[in-house]
Amino acid sequence: MASITIRNLDEDVKAQLRMRAAGNGRSIEEEARLILREAVSRKTGPENLASAIRARFVPLGGVELELPPREPAREPPKFE
Repeated sequence: MASITIRNLDEDVKAQLRMRAAGNGRSIEEEARLILREAVSRKTGPENLASAIRARFVPLGGVELELPPREPAREPPKFE
């Protein structure tokens, strides 16, 4: 197993990590390992923007939009 040293860690972050570890019944090191393991194993994100938007709004319920009827296409412009 590899080991790392984290320098310049804010005291507030260290205190929060200590509290989180105690609340979960783990050591600070084990809590940090778990956080790092979860962070690097996450998927990078949705495949595209539409999926990201849909994922954000799905919990709020759907919206039905009334689409306007299609009209005939206009005549293309003439460049003479």
